[in-house]
Amino acid sequence: MDKRTERLFLVATIAGAAVIGGCNKPGQPLLPTPAASTPAGNVADIDVTENVKTALQRNDALKAFDIGVVTLKGDVRLKGVLDNQSQIDEAIRIARAAAGAHTIHDELTIRK
Repeated sequence: MDKRTERLFLVATIAGAAVIGGCNKPGQPLLPTPAASTPAGNVADIDVTENVKTALQRNDALKAFDIGVVTLKGDVRLKGVLDNQSQIDEAIRIARAAAGAHTIHDELTIRK
């Protein structure tokens, strides 16, 4: 390879790297990152979690309990300790009714 070809190759490589790298601000990703979402209605997991938590807090029988809610790809996991099975059933019913909830994983237990 002669000097001119080497320079041309070097310029093309640098130009290609600049195009691929873009002109983004430091600390920002090069490509937009979509929010985690569920297949059911394309609702974001964080929204499903907030919907379930809000509905649980609005329920008079459940608002006094600390029920953990975690959503991943529409799968809602409920964790906590309640007083009886009817409260667990109600928490599950509320979680199932949330927009975007796909599957409910019941890790709720009854206080001994």
